[in-house]
Amino acid sequence: MTPLPILTQTAYAELLDQLTVLDAQRSIGHAPGTFITKTIRERTYFYFQYSTPEGGTKQAYVGPARPELAALVRRFARERDAIRADRERILALSAMLRAGGAATTDASSARVIGALANAGVFKLGGVLVGTHAFLVLGNVLGVRWTGGHDRTDDIDPATTRTLEIAVPELEANIPSALENLGMGFLPVPGFSPKHPSTSFHVRRRGLRLDLVTPAKTGRNGVDGPIPIPRFNAAAAPVRYLDYAIEDAATAAVVNGGGILVRVPEPARFAIHKLLVAQDRPVTFQTKSRKDLAQAAALIEALEELRPGDLPIALAHAKTRGQRWIRALNAARKLLAHHYPHAAALLA
Repeated sequence: MTPLPILTQTAYAELLDQLTVLDAQRSIGHAPGTFITKTIRERTYFYFQYSTPEGGTKQAYVGPARPELAALVRRFARERDAIRADRERILALSAMLRAGGAATTDASSARVIGALANAGVFKLGGVLVGTHAFLVLGNVLGVRWTGGHDRTDDIDPATTRTLEIAVPELEANIPSALENLGMGFLPVPGFSPKHPSTSFHVRRRGLRLDLVTPAKTGRNGVDGPIPIPRFNAAAAPVRYLDYAIEDAATAAVVNGGGILVRVPEPARFAIHKLLVAQDRPVTFQTKSRKDLAQAAALIEALEELRPGDLPIALAHAKTRGQRWIRALNAARKLLAHHYPHAAALLA
């Protein structure tokens, strides 16, 4: 890791503040698009025009012109003008962050994360996990990851980028949010035809979204998907995930602008990565090594920047019982084999 310049760290803190304030004031003026009118057979109708991820435009019918709707359009214009300066500041801060070496998220992934944020997923308890969360945590800690730990590809490094979202029982509709993106998301069939899909991918774009959720008490982490009816989806159960997403924090995804999300607390995420690494079967050793590499990077960064966080996170994990303590011991041994310096910091 290398420290980000102090100006870059300050810009990230300001971006997070700006996004938080803007989100708290969210109103119709935040809708990404504009109202237009069409005259058909001497009658005027309102449409809402917006840009598609592919760079085109679409129009959604709103209704015939009438006083109430005209008032709504005027309110939209007023609110859009009021937040224009805030949006411009967010764009400027994002440009400063990119120039200063902060981690940024690729455009396709950012569109999906933005759609989920707009659908209320993160407000309702969803948490960004996986390598995209690891990228965000680098900015949170004020460091840039080195050594290839920040790669977001999965399975085929040349073509596939994977987003992982941890979901409790939410009311947001993930399939609907993805469909509205117009990016061609398709459900990925599971190993069993009896199980609903927990993943969605975009054909020919190398982008995939995986939904995961904490494994319920008594599950061994390899059972079938857990239906989340209010979420209109199913999610793959993952052991130790409840520990990782507990006390998740608000953070900013940096792209052309910024997206407000929730990510795990860094020390808990590091411990979770270790627990998952020692729990993976032999056929998933590539992912296990990636988990270990990211855990080691986080542990070394935390020891330097926030040395009190790791002992607290470890203590919380150990309170969960002997099974957790045995798993932590196995994880520490595995870490010592590959990253002895990081393992020594957990002693």
